[in-house]
Amino acid sequence: MRATTILLQAANRGGVCPLPAAVIVAAMALLPGSALAQKAGIAYGVPAAVELLATEFPDGDWSTHYQYTAIGQGHPSFRAPYSGLNSLNRGNRTAETMTATAYLGRPLWQGAALYLDPEIAQGFGLSHTTGLAGFPNGDAQKSGTHVPKPYIARFFMTQTIGLGGEQEEVADDLNQVAGKRDVSRVTIYAGKLAVNDLFDTNAYAHDPRNDFFNWSVWEGGAYDYAADQRGYSDGVAVELNQKDWAFRVGGFLEPKRSNDRNLDTRVLQRAGYQAELEERYSLFDHPGKLRLLGFFNRDYSGNYRDALGVPGIDIAQTRKTRSKAGFVVNLEQALTQDFGAFARFSWNDGQNEIMSFTDIDRSGQLGLSLKGGGWGRPDDTVGLAGVINALSGAHAAFLAAGGLGILVGDGRLNYATEDIFEGYYRWQIVKPLSLTADYQFVANPAYNRDRGPVSIFALRLHLQI
Repeated sequence: MRATTILLQAANRGGVCPLPAAVIVAAMALLPGSALAQKAGIAYGVPAAVELLATEFPDGDWSTHYQYTAIGQGHPSFRAPYSGLNSLNRGNRTAETMTATAYLGRPLWQGAALYLDPEIAQGFGLSHTTGLAGFPNGDAQKSGTHVPKPYIARFFMTQTIGLGGEQEEVADDLNQVAGKRDVSRVTIYAGKLAVNDLFDTNAYAHDPRNDFFNWSVWEGGAYDYAADQRGYSDGVAVELNQKDWAFRVGGFLEPKRSNDRNLDTRVLQRAGYQAELEERYSLFDHPGKLRLLGFFNRDYSGNYRDALGVPGIDIAQTRKTRSKAGFVVNLEQALTQDFGAFARFSWNDGQNEIMSFTDIDRSGQLGLSLKGGGWGRPDDTVGLAGVINALSGAHAAFLAAGGLGILVGDGRLNYATEDIFEGYYRWQIVKPLSLTADYQFVANPAYNRDRGPVSIFALRLHLQI
């Protein structure tokens, strides 16, 4: 510890960090609370680590923000001649979820910052977060609890290396300390975070606490990004940013098994990798972005075709180290100052188990977002989106034979695409507080034309300071 302190103090005096990126990455991988740290038996806690950083470096400005989100959601009864273990309950049902998060950030040496996000969650999605591939509550977790449960959502470090030239101001925001940075830069992220904090973002559809609720609207549905049951992972990402484009790559820990709460630390054998190119442009003087993302997962997963020959369609008996590959095409385009459109198309090969996200192999979405300036409510937002989710032939055959996915599995399957429409109105009551009314219509829930359609209604209260 003494040697580490001397190195870090020397780095601060020099104005830059002399440590090689590999050393930074290794240190972040062993941050307290990470899966690798737990495997290595590191016993010191998060508060101790934060205290160390606070005392070993000169005073800096803290970035502190907080959010609270409560969602109540329900649906009336709908047609369902049969149901299975993972079916959406066909009766009148309601459910509620709650999350509260603190976003704590602190600058370290030049270009570096550390972020810690403690979070509390409570509640379940409808039918204990099963029954729909495009699940209707983006704040619902697969590891829901009846009582509030605290945990560390994110604990990561960033190191930005300026490449010179034009600079830009950075506002204080969630997991972002204020300051200046070079537009042309390299940024390293390392530690525990959500893969989709960095990849497949979209200005109009990416934040289920502020915009669309449905999983297959705020994300490319077929993007099976590495995550535990709460949606977080440990890993490293590097981004090269230029004025008109950016390129980012990342590697993150996969869950030990499909939908597992624990991460697989055998990084030389299994991990989730992604690379994304972001192009920025103007169309009739209005900004737009096109993102092209490819991902490749190596994980301990089962195969849908192999499972058909196993008694009970038990896919767990077919698990071994396998691969899954896919891509996302992601477009956002401002049409006026207040009006914008977005679209995504995502695809994966659909042969092996979904590991982390949801039971979708192909997904296409199209949507619109409108700010309320035209009716004197500039901070209000109206959103409309349609999405079509689909399965590969092997995946559909597996479910038809009685197999179970992460979220779906009716025991039988009269296959059809899962078609979803979502509309919401977000009313900004006062600057930190908003109330959103949301409606979703789902045809063929869980790809089953024998069940549904179903209408889902929701209210969301969100406080962010």
